[in-house]
Amino acid sequence: QVQLVESGGGLVQAGGSLRLSCAASGSFFSINAMGWYRQAPDKQRELVAAMSSGGSTNYADSVKGRFTISRDNAKNTVYLQMNSLKPEDTAVYYCNAEIMSGLPVVRRGYWGQGTQVTVSS
Repeated sequence: QVQLVESGGGLVQAGGSLRLSCAASGSFFSINAMGWYRQAPDKQRELVAAMSSGGSTNYADSVKGRFTISRDNAKNTVYLQMNSLKPEDTAVYYCNAEIMSGLPVVRRGYWGQGTQVTVSS
């Protein structure tokens, strides 16, 4: 059973910083892309940032220059450093990972449980 466990959300004032972490655990062969999505009330879930297994990154325009995604492949963990936070960054943040597991091996996307980030003005 593969699990993604997130941590690091919370309440912060505008201009502040938070760091999210997401660790994959369980039985699997490898992790391809890992990323972060967010969903604000009454809005669709959107991609925030993603990183391939080779290190290529992709960011939403709204977070470029403020957020940084990184990963520690040895720990099967992805991070999201969020700086210069704005009230519009308030949302539930979800970790996502594309994981190769099982026999026969299949590629499947997994989601974390979500962590709330609230930015006060």
